[in-house]
Amino acid sequence: MVAVASGKGGVGKTTVAVNLAIALQKLGSKVGLLDADVYGPNVPLMLGAYEQPRAMEDQTILPIESQGLKLISMGLLSPGDKPLIWRGPMLHSVIQQFLRSVRWGELDYLIVDLPPGTGDVQLTLIQSAAISGAILVTTPSAVALADVRKAVEMFRQVNVEILGVVENMSFFACPHCQGMIDVFGHDEGERMAKTFGVPFLGAIEIDPRIRIGGDTGKPISALGPEEPGAKSIYAVARNVIARLAGGAAAAAAPSVEIL
Repeated sequence: MVAVASGKGGVGKTTVAVNLAIALQKLGSKVGLLDADVYGPNVPLMLGAYEQPRAMEDQTILPIESQGLKLISMGLLSPGDKPLIWRGPMLHSVIQQFLRSVRWGELDYLIVDLPPGTGDVQLTLIQSAAISGAILVTTPSAVALADVRKAVEMFRQVNVEILGVVENMSFFACPHCQGMIDVFGHDEGERMAKTFGVPFLGAIEIDPRIRIGGDTGKPISALGPEEPGAKSIYAVARNVIARLAGGAAAAAAPSVEIL
């Protein structure tokens, strides 16, 4: 169980989570994707998935399948533009249900897209299941890095292994001069990772194809590891596999039953 988190919104956390999950699946693993960002459940849009999950007779939920992933999201259960105005106990309840009642079946990885920040959903997940590790997504900008430092400290205080940092929107490769333009800065995520003693999993460039893929429900990683714009995502996925296989983030059996 891998949590994808960020200290603040707008850094492309969900884009990274969706493309990472697909890359892991394309590399030969069985992958589930739990969209725990209940206030902004954008995973269905990014996957082009609009089918509603089925409730079974034993009060379990059958996740839908999209792009080779098993998927559950509040965006599938409460579609449309109506906002969820919920307090902490209601958030706790829905996350518990996603963990206990969804029939995930046999998975190699369950990727959990957390909401930004360090609030109720994060704490509920940490208290309810043994997380193998957390991936922190940031951009090179000083504001994003300041907030990701708080996320690093939160996961450390609750004894969750940090698999590493991903620097999203790291640079823009000019199609005309082939030069790299540092729109938000560059290499700051790697420097921050070294400062905190956590691994740096890789940098993902600014590429219109990544944005278009998310907007149209056709993520760039679904086109394979050699597709321009997807290579850096697959590099991150391979680093995540290596980190987990190396035992750096080994965890006990989950405290909840994954049906």
